[in-house]
Amino acid sequence: MPIRIPDTLPAREILVKEGVQIMDESVAVRQDIRPLQIGLLNLMPNKIETETQIARLIGSTPLQIELSLIRVGTHQARNTAEDHLISFYSTWEEVKDRKFDGFIITGAPIETLPFEDVTYWPELQQILDWTTTNVHSSFFICWGAMAAAHHFHGVPKHELAHKAFGVYRHRNLQPSSPYLAGFSDDFSISVSRWTEVRRSDIDEKSGLKILMESDETGLCLLAEDFANRLYIFNHIEYDHGTLATEYFRDRAAGKSIQIPANYFPGNDPERKPINRWRSHAFLLFNNWINQMYQTTAYDLSEIGNGRERQSRAA
Repeated sequence: MPIRIPDTLPAREILVKEGVQIMDESVAVRQDIRPLQIGLLNLMPNKIETETQIARLIGSTPLQIELSLIRVGTHQARNTAEDHLISFYSTWEEVKDRKFDGFIITGAPIETLPFEDVTYWPELQQILDWTTTNVHSSFFICWGAMAAAHHFHGVPKHELAHKAFGVYRHRNLQPSSPYLAGFSDDFSISVSRWTEVRRSDIDEKSGLKILMESDETGLCLLAEDFANRLYIFNHIEYDHGTLATEYFRDRAAGKSIQIPANYFPGNDPERKPINRWRSHAFLLFNNWINQMYQTTAYDLSEIGNGRERQSRAA
């Protein structure tokens, strides 16, 4: 079943060329099913690129999905045209009375800032608490995952001496997890971050389960049964050329940046990189959506009921 997105969203043309099925709104309303409602809180500066990456992954399932694009209202985006934001995005304030089957919070290039110094941190804390009662299953990515782990469980992030940057082997630690159904014992994932969350900081009583880990770059994926949360600290959603774009951008700006590891053939930046993580990216998102579909309430108003007393106490 195709993904349902606005007809004029820039990602649409790209996805159609790639063969991703897109549903016209006129067709969607005739189908006698309830589409899964997924919200994307996009904190990345290049919002169009991130929209495309996420829509590509959630558009490959056999279910009808309606994607809502959301932004924080207390921060002014500088890298995305205002007319794009007005046309396709709602602020969280505008959707906070809604309920969602799934909700994705992306990373943001502010890793080295203390959480409390992020201008929109108070609003993000409200949003995270809101996901407890208004979202069936949340998927937090990179900085978004670190922020959520810190907010809900007090897990700190640690700055790295050198950027974890490249494509690294990871191990499947929980083959029986429904989120890792079909995963290989080891696999590659794209990594791009200046900070990390450490295994030693995960409290056994927190309910956080470690699903993926790398010998070189540490923790990757955590799952939490309460509120059906996933926390991924790496960028499995990246396109094949995203690391290259980041490398050449930083190099052109005169920043100290190493060639991304295990990425360019022969470690030569002039050669086209090979995507070694695409299949597992699709698999993870498909597993997440399938698990969501199997467990969410048909009546959206029932989502999150009974969780109020278990929201973050701090």
